[in-house]
Amino acid sequence: MTPAQALLKQRGIAFSEHTYKYVERGGTAVPAQALGVPEHAIVKTLVMEDEDRKPLIVLMHGDRTVSTKNLARQAGRKSVEPCAPEVAQRHTGYPVGGTSPFGTRKEMPVFIERSILALPEIYINGGRRGLLVCVRTADLAGALRFSPVDVALP
Repeated sequence: MTPAQALLKQRGIAFSEHTYKYVERGGTAVPAQALGVPEHAIVKTLVMEDEDRKPLIVLMHGDRTVSTKNLARQAGRKSVEPCAPEVAQRHTGYPVGGTSPFGTRKEMPVFIERSILALPEIYINGGRRGLLVCVRTADLAGALRFSPVDVALP
């Protein structure tokens, strides 16, 4: 059991596990095809850092990218950029490709693309490569403290 799964269980949040064959640099298209779900319902966990190198997490649709300029503005930062993979792993405790927002090593601010909250359920990394968990979006607030933002680019 990963720290992400343990946290969800501890908080009483129902989830289902979905495994797929992880492909290096395959992105969210690989699990979407393997699981037969829309890539829009697969949520990426992206670890970024601000101008002071303070980490933050952004949850984004699999088929969208983050406007770091809009994110910085909405998060009250001067600038935001992706962390180097080894830095992201130090902050979260998870390897890149297996990063979950649940049960991270360090507590970090979490920002979620607002349109994700309109989906009935999402598939999000469960804490290791090749593992997604499906959770109801209505249950996310029981697992994470987050701030909704509008930072998606097609």
